Amino acid sequence: MKGRLIAIGDIHGCHEEFAELLARLDLGKHDRLILLGDLVNRGPDSRRVIDLARRHRAIALLGNHELRLLNYRKTGNRAYLKEQDEQTHRQLRRSDWAYLAAMRLTYYCRELQTVFVHGGFVPTKSWRRQPAEIVTRIQVLDRDGAPHKRADCPRGTPWAKTWRGPPFVVYGHTPNPRIVRRKWSVCLDTGCVLGGRLTALILPEQRIVQVKARQEYYA
Repeated sequence: MKGRLIAIGDIHGCHEEFAELLARLDLGKHDRLILLGDLVNRGPDSRRVIDLARRHRAIALLGNHELRLLNYRKTGNRAYLKEQDEQTHRQLRRSDWAYLAAMRLTYYCRELQTVFVHGGFVPTKSWRRQPAEIVTRIQVLDRDGAPHKRADCPRGTPWAKTWRGPPFVVYGHTPNPRIVRRKWSVCLDTGCVLGGRLTALILPEQRIVQVKARQEYYA
């Protein structure tokens, strides 16, 4: 495999932290940069995050925040919007909307038997056939194995706890103060927009690079 495979967790408009992390990573021409979704919303400048992603030829995966904005743009139904989405919706240019619409659901690296996704998968089903509504939003499973957000099912079991690979899964979406590693998965959402850190995982060497958030942007 030529170059490195580098995944970065949820950026959420934190363009300064993203730029600092990119500088530390010092990308080479054979490196592949994978952004695990939720590039936008909550943070100070979603548009500048997209500009940086485009400049570095990143493979951007669809997150629940992008999906929500795209659904609103497609239907005009304001039920898709949350309060913090309004600023992003006003910011984005036509080219930015095209960038969001072109985002992939997953990225699979056969050499490393690793799949990258925003939220995760229902462990009892083929990961290749799960829809955007699941893979961008899943955090926990209820007693019947159905997917939910943590807030809606506080006693649910994290989906990754019952995931048995291969493939190994690299994901974001569920913020934690520290990186959550399991045998068959790792979560890279360390809550930058919440005042935590922005995290990158470099493969195949399994090295972590992080930068601290400059402030808490979203409570």
